[in-house]
Amino acid sequence: MKKDIHPQYYQNCRVTCACGNTFTTGSTKPEIKVEICSACHPFFTGKMKFVDTMGRVEKFQKAISKAQSIKQKQASKQTKQHQKQERPQTLKEMIQNQSRLENRGSSVKPGQDKK
Repeated sequence: MKKDIHPQYYQNCRVTCACGNTFTTGSTKPEIKVEICSACHPFFTGKMKFVDTMGRVEKFQKAISKAQSIKQKQASKQTKQHQKQERPQTLKEMIQNQSRLENRGSSVKPGQDKK
C-alpha cells in the first residue's frame, strides 16, 4: 500500500440516530449522525410512521388541503353560474325565450306565412 493516500480508519466510529439510538462501527469518520436507523425505520419495526425530513409531510398535507379547498370553491362557483343561467334576467328575455320555444314546436319555418 502506498503511504499517505488512504484516509484514517476509525475502528470504533460512534453512530448516533435522531431517535436516540447509538451503536459503533468502523468508518473513516470518528462520528456519524443519521436521521433514521434500523431501530426506528418502519421497514424494520413494522410500525407505520411518517419519516419527516425538513417538514416535507406537512408541506404535502398543506398542498393537498389547498387543492381540495380550490376544488370546492370551483364547484360552488359552477353551481352558482348554472343557477344564474337557468333564470332569465329581465321580462324581455323571458318573453323572447318563450317565443323561441313556441317557434321550435311549430312546423312553419321562419319567413313562411301560416296558411
